[in-house]
Formats: sequence, structure tokens, C-alpha cells
Amino acid sequence: MLVSPPATSPAQQAAFGRPARVDGSFAGDRPTPPPPPVPPPPPEAVLRAFAPPVAAARGLQEPPGGRPGRRRTATGPWWKADARADPWRDPHAPAGLTGPAVFEEDEQSGPIVVDPKGRKRLRLRDLSIRLSVLVVLAVLLIGALGGAAGYLLTRTADESPLLAPGTQLNESEEGVAREPGSVSDIAERVTPAVVSVEVRLGEAGATGSGVVIDGANGYIVTNNHVISGADGVEGAEIRAVFFDGSGSAARIVGRDPASDVAVLKVEKPALLTAALGDSGDVVVGDPVVAIGSPLGLASTVTSGIVSALDRPVRLSGEGSDTNAVISAVQTDAPINPGNSGGALVNGAGEVIGINTAIASLGGGSVGLGFAIPIDTVRDIAEQLISTGRAVHAALGVNARSVTDSARDGALVVNVEPGSAAAEAGIREQDVIIAVDGDAVGSSEELVVAVDAHEPGETISVELVRNGSSQTVEAVLDEA
Repeated sequence: MLVSPPATSPAQQAAFGRPARVDGSFAGDRPTPPPPPVPPPPPEAVLRAFAPPVAAARGLQEPPGGRPGRRRTATGPWWKADARADPWRDPHAPAGLTGPAVFEEDEQSGPIVVDPKGRKRLRLRDLSIRLSVLVVLAVLLIGALGGAAGYLLTRTADESPLLAPGTQLNESEEGVAREPGSVSDIAERVTPAVVSVEVRLGEAGATGSGVVIDGANGYIVTNNHVISGADGVEGAEIRAVFFDGSGSAARIVGRDPASDVAVLKVEKPALLTAALGDSGDVVVGDPVVAIGSPLGLASTVTSGIVSALDRPVRLSGEGSDTNAVISAVQTDAPINPGNSGGALVNGAGEVIGINTAIASLGGGSVGLGFAIPIDTVRDIAEQLISTGRAVHAALGVNARSVTDSARDGALVVNVEPGSAAAEAGIREQDVIIAVDGDAVGSSEELVVAVDAHEPGETISVELVRNGSSQTVEAVLDEA
């Protein structure tokens, strides 16, 4: 169903309707609308600030043709003859940078001024020279008065006397506890059984150490190289100096160059006897203490550990007939010249070796010392005390150490006629590589292996000849 639009009111028809007799949208003869009202002129201050130059005077927001009847403005500082060159007025003037704005503060007079926080300050540059001099003089005067007062007070004070009769210093009531087995405990027990051995040959002399092995009979064990220079020499003197500082002449009971062991005897009763241990119980890493007279310093104690066992060491020295190879106990306890013949002691206070040598490039201790095992010392000392001499087994060969990069051994240089080696068929140029199944890697190890047996014992010797290995039996002789 069609609905007709609502009828328009006369006002709407007048406002929006098409005039009569007009076919198009607009009529060419429409009445001209009234002109808009003319705005009032701008204030005088705005005109002075923003009006254009007089030569091209136009009103503010005026059309290009200008406003008829130009209005004259009042003369002011902005309308001078150089207004076109004024950078504040000329829009085409170049821009430039200047320094910062500086505001001068009011200068305050007088030495006392007020800072920006309102606090009063003394300005030294405003003080007069006379006032400055007076201040300095006052400071100096005060310092002089203080020093004089201090001096007078110290001079007039009573001084305490230098001496104070009857003074007793404090003393601790509790003693220091030393655990059994400590170095101090071992030194306290063993040091009285270690002596210094002094050897005099005319104007020359030497020192070493010794250990009391039989206090009841005055027997002392030491190294052969310590006393060998005095044996059989007229006027030579050997003296043993004990822990308490007393001394006694000593006689040679016997000495053994093949083991570097010697025994002395002194006529002094009630000597403390050292406890002798067992070399077989010693293991690498055991703590040890070396006691002796290194560099002539009696009763010196050093400590360390057992760093190796069964170390073959050749012993020989100038001025001595010692020519021995020992299976040594190696230690890092510092040992120096003069320690020779002294005791190497374990943690139980037992002597496990007699210090005899050091390994050094310059003659000083470098942490490698060697001691004769106490089992060897005991055996040799018992023989010397009993008979005055010691017996050793001998194979009857001279050898030197060799290696072929695969196996080490002892090369036989010569064979003594009629010796145990000759009877066993050992020849020159044979290389001995084992004794009784124990490997032999050097001439020193061969000597140690043979010396571990008694004369008359039979040993098996493995050797290499012409590139083939064979084993022979040898009955050891007496050296």
C-alpha cells in the first residue's frame, strides 16, 4: 500500500522550495545577499607589532587589493628607517648562534656575604692585608703557647724509676702438652743417644755424628768415611761429644769400607742406648726424623718422610777408603754434611737407618738423603764388635750398567780368575739381568743383590749371551 508524504509547511517551502517560474536548481536573478559586517580595526599595539611596512601597507587579514583609506598608525621604535634590516622584523634575515644569557648578580660588599641559601660566609679576598697578618700571628701565637705548655707539663711530671727490685713476670700455670709420637717427643727421647764425632788430624779436623748402640759398654756406630782418615795415623784424635756437652776420647773398634759402617768405643758409663727398629717394617710415606750434627751444629733435628726404599746408592768420598753400594732408605728430611753417622728415626722413636749420604749438585741438601738400613747396620756392627771385621759375599766380576732400550742390565767387563763367576761359566761381555729371579738393571743393583747373601750360598744368575738368555748357578765367595 502506498503512503503519501506528509505536507510541507509554508516555512519549509519558503526555505527549501524552488521559486516559481524556475526550472533549474538556481535562479540567475536571485537577490544578492547583504554584505558581511566590517570588523572593527585592531588595537593600536597589535598594529605596531604586526602591521606590514608602510610602503606596502595593508590591513591585517586584508584582501590582496588592500583596504581603501589606509589608516595611519602612531610613530614607535619599531618603525625606524632601518626596520627592514632588523633581524627581529625581517623574515629573510639569516639566523645565528650567540653565547648563553648571562645575568649579573648584585655584587655584595664586605668580607661577610650571604650565599644563595641565606647563610653568612666570610670572603677572604675582601679581608685587608693588615687583618690577614693579624690572623696568622694569632694562630702562630696559640701554637707556640700550646707547645710551651706541653713541654712544661712533661718536664715537671714525676718520672718513674728505671729499676724495680723484686719484679716478677707472669708465668703460665698450664704446661704445653706434647703428644706421644710427635717430633718433639721423638727428639726428647732419642737426642740423648746421638753424639757428635770430632776427628782431628794435626791442624785439620772434621765432624760427623754417631749413635749409641750399647750404652753399657760404650759402643757407638758411625760411618766409615767419618773416621777412616784417622785410622792408623799417629797423632790423630777421635772424640765423642755427648748431649750434655761432655766429651770422651773414642777408639776405633772396627770399620767396614764395603758398607760404610764403623764402630767406636768410649770409656763413659751409663750412656743412653738408642732403640734399634726393623728395616722390614718401613714403608714409603712413613714419617721420619733425622738427628745429628749437620755443619757442626750438635743435636739438630729435621723431619720428613720415607720417599723411597731399596735405592741402590754408590758411596765414595775423598780422603776415605769407602767404596760401597748400599740399598738405601731415601728420605726428604734435610740432611747436610755432618749428619753422616746420625740417626734416622721412625714415629715410634726407633732408629731405622744411619744417615750416610745426600744427593746434591752443589754439596748442599736438596731434599734427597740416604740412610743405611738398620738391619744392615746391626749385622755389620755385631761382626765388628765380635771380630773387628765384617764378611761379605762376592761374585768375582767387574761390571757396568748398560741398556738396549728394551732391557737394562750389568755388562760383565772382566771376571776374576778362580772366582765364583769363573767357576759358574760367566764370561766377559755377558749381560746379567737377574739374580735369584730378581731383576738387575744396573751394576749397583748387582752388587746389592750379591751382598744380600752370605759367603758359600748358591745363587742363580740369569744372563744374556749372543742374544740368547741362559741361567747359571754360582757359589758365592768371601770378599
